[in-house]
Amino acid sequence: MASPVVTRFAPSPTGYLHIGGGRTALFNWLFARGRGGRFLLRIEDTDRERSTPEATAAILRGLTWLGLDWDGAVVSQFDRRDRHAEVAHDMLARGTAYRCFSTAEEIAAFRADAEAGGASYAVFQSPWRDADPATWPDRPFAIRMKAPRSGETVIDDKVQGRVVIRNETLDDMIVLRSDGTPTYMLAVVVDDHDMGVTHVIRGDDHLNNAARQQMVYAAMDWDIPVWAHIPLIHGPDGKKLSKRHGATGVEEYQAMGYPAAGMRNYLTRLGWAQGDAEIFTSQEAMAMFSLEGIGRAPARLDFKKLENTCGRHIAMMEDAALLHELDGYLAAAGKVPLSPEQRERLLKALPGVKDRAKTYPELIDKAHFSLISRPVFPDEAAAASLDSVSRGILRELTPRLQNASWTKDGLEPILTDIAAAHGLGFGKLAAPLRAALAGRSVTPSVYDMMLVLGRDETIARLEDAAA
Repeated sequence: MASPVVTRFAPSPTGYLHIGGGRTALFNWLFARGRGGRFLLRIEDTDRERSTPEATAAILRGLTWLGLDWDGAVVSQFDRRDRHAEVAHDMLARGTAYRCFSTAEEIAAFRADAEAGGASYAVFQSPWRDADPATWPDRPFAIRMKAPRSGETVIDDKVQGRVVIRNETLDDMIVLRSDGTPTYMLAVVVDDHDMGVTHVIRGDDHLNNAARQQMVYAAMDWDIPVWAHIPLIHGPDGKKLSKRHGATGVEEYQAMGYPAAGMRNYLTRLGWAQGDAEIFTSQEAMAMFSLEGIGRAPARLDFKKLENTCGRHIAMMEDAALLHELDGYLAAAGKVPLSPEQRERLLKALPGVKDRAKTYPELIDKAHFSLISRPVFPDEAAAASLDSVSRGILRELTPRLQNASWTKDGLEPILTDIAAAHGLGFGKLAAPLRAALAGRSVTPSVYDMMLVLGRDETIARLEDAAA
């Protein structure tokens, strides 16, 4: 019986959650959740100078907004340093590692000599690898792996295929420094093994690390996980994604008003494909997602496609859920929260506006009429339609609305009749109505606005404009 799938996301807390990190976490989450497995979160905070609690908090906020829930407690790599050291000493006992007493100055001198001899890169071969214990000096030592000196290390990668590394290019890497602190290469393997990780899905910038990390697995006689190194995300110009391309942090996208469901859908499709599937829910993505669908070429961020995908998700969302998401967006963007009255009206307005908005700011803009309070101040374009004739028509209209059936079928004959009586097409009547109800010349349907605002508010706005 196959062991259950366990994946992990292991960011370093040195800054915000990058959009590329968000996609890596998403791929791990989808792969585990779609197979009834576990998705774990580990914070790789061994770099004490650069790691900050604020960055850790930002990463957790970003994952939470994306809707990526993890199993169990968040693991701190730094807190496990004693366990890492224990494994390094276990390797010594097994004979797969050795004490190295070489000083930093000696290693630097070796590299300088190699460069002077014209070598672009030289593997440091410690003189202590096979030294007689009787020659060991009485001073602190680092623990180094005994890397194979010949042959090849093969990485069978689910995305990159079969990757071969010549062993003569691999050095005897340090696993425990002379001050007793573990290196990243050791800590990652120990943590993944102890956490039961079966699949390591991460950026292809870690591909070379896999060869060195496989040596640790071999040295401890541990099972090697399935490797899947995914290409990085590039900007629209094909260059590595950076600030010059626009937002790169997950939380920035939340503050810009992209829905989390749309971001999940878009990021899933960024470098992965399954047939013609373009728009899908997370449940559908879990069922479809596979490592075989990940491409080898870097994916390009396409903001237009992102907006179109997000627009489809806004249109698909239940109104109550959409209102809840809007609350989160306003908080993230530092905007004033909605009042109870605004929430009530906006909830009624959503069915008529949500299928035409690609972001939350666009949605709020289209629902502007439901969020403003009297008196309504028309903008310049709308004010032009409120001349003396149109104000007179509004004065004539308001008494007829007092007892109208407040449905589109009840309102339409009244507005059509008023327009005909003045020899106008409905479009000519709609312009002053838009100005009165929304203060704008471009709005949702006049009937939609009247039904959302209700009889009393509609008549009050028309009377204000007529006056």
